[in-house]
Amino acid sequence: MQVIGIDIGGTSIKGIVTDESGSLLASCKLPTDASRGQTAILETVNQAIVQLRNEFQAVQAIGIGSAGRINVHTGEVVFATDNLPGWQGTPLADILSKQYQLPVVVDNDANTALLGEAWLGAGQGFDNIIMITLGTGVGGANLIDGKLVRGKNWNGGEWGHVVLVPGGTPCNCGRIGCVEQYLSGNSLTRIASERVGKAYKDGLEFMQDVYEGNSAANEVMDRYVEQLAIFLGNLQLGIDPDAFIVGGGVIDSSENWWYRLEQHIDKLRNNGTELSVLPAKLSNDAGCFGAAKLALQCIASNN
Repeated sequence: MQVIGIDIGGTSIKGIVTDESGSLLASCKLPTDASRGQTAILETVNQAIVQLRNEFQAVQAIGIGSAGRINVHTGEVVFATDNLPGWQGTPLADILSKQYQLPVVVDNDANTALLGEAWLGAGQGFDNIIMITLGTGVGGANLIDGKLVRGKNWNGGEWGHVVLVPGGTPCNCGRIGCVEQYLSGNSLTRIASERVGKAYKDGLEFMQDVYEGNSAANEVMDRYVEQLAIFLGNLQLGIDPDAFIVGGGVIDSSENWWYRLEQHIDKLRNNGTELSVLPAKLSNDAGCFGAAKLALQCIASNN
């Protein structure tokens, strides 16, 4: 039984074909070009699906993980920030199921990333997990007693839009001082450019300065990790999961900062806060595998 899993992010749209065992049969990655709005994003999603179906024409369902709050029952994007302009209100499942004549299931991209990690990655064996994704934005997902908690209004796990710094940087969600404005990859690049005094084109360029020992860059990195540890410590006290899994694009440069996070976590443990924090094992493929898992579950429920 072969399915497609698609992960729609603010920077790239990734896709895979997999089966019930989780074998990676095919993959693709395309730039989102989100600034062009809904039509362009849909065109890229279609391009990815067509490319994957050309290789595996027998796929039986499509799973989608997308940034934004998603009504899983209808597959509609009920809320999206300007990370994906014009995306709010998109009836994604309806559009794609009619186009490809296949079952289509859609969920928030952090939820699919958590499903992927619980299925094949760092979350195997845990029933209670919080996933935090650090990428273009900050996503979150909660698995409690083995079930995703999406919430009445599909807000469950919207940890990127809880306030970390009262009176801080305005967020594109309309709030002030959100986690996303301090811990996302885009925000890290912005803050580093301001404080180092260098116009970084992306996070990779900043991480290179961290690696090479630039003192100002390392001060920014230390502050970033300290705020991440504070954030995780607060969530631990509120939900008390078996483990946290940290994923998203920022994790690809974790050799520059993960050891620093562990130092801050040790400080929290010394003060009586027990928490386990694990790096995602599936890297940026977690959302694709989780979306594929949704598709597999959809097929199973229809049989």
